[in-house]
Amino acid sequence: MHRRRRTALALSAALLSAVPLLAACGNEARPGAAAVVGGDRIEVSALQAEVRDVRAAQQASPQGAQLIKNTGQLSRAKLHGMIFDRVLERAAEDNGVTASRKQVQDARAAAARQSGGEEQLAAMLLQQRGVAPDRIDQAVREEVLLTGLARTLDADLGTPEGQQKVAAALTAASKRLAIDVNPRYGAWDDTEIQLGDYKAPWITQVSGPQQGAPAGA
Repeated sequence: MHRRRRTALALSAALLSAVPLLAACGNEARPGAAAVVGGDRIEVSALQAEVRDVRAAQQASPQGAQLIKNTGQLSRAKLHGMIFDRVLERAAEDNGVTASRKQVQDARAAAARQSGGEEQLAAMLLQQRGVAPDRIDQAVREEVLLTGLARTLDADLGTPEGQQKVAAALTAASKRLAIDVNPRYGAWDDTEIQLGDYKAPWITQVSGPQQGAPAGA
């Protein structure tokens, strides 16, 4: 069953892998911020806290040494995720899409069943997407919003055409947010919806019709 379809928790990664990565240049973000999104600062301290949470979870994992070795760009990975969360929230809001607490709870329960339990779900998200256990609800909320956005746009995320529809909505939201990234982390590309010189390793490995366990996540 797992080889015949992607889990809901792989959809955003599959979407983002549908377009090529471009290097980009950006303006200097406000001092002390890792990025400024829609006028709101993502503080370096907040980014560092997320990185610490992931590293702590990795260190507690039986595969900890390998996970840490394979996530050398973790700060950029987490910043990418923090920016993408805000872009998706704006795109969802612009299109009248919401995610209730019950929807998130139901989606998490379904993902856990599909993964073989909560423990397996947490291990998968940590390995494949660098999600710490206390951020699982946020990751699931992202998938609920993305799925709802696709439904509103009449876009099938299982096809390149559907992915392009959703990507266009995300690009529009990204441009409206006027994202400014501190150059130490790279630069945000509105069209690719990516940090210009960073590509999460798990993104490139879940884009096909089958989902395996990435070696480099």
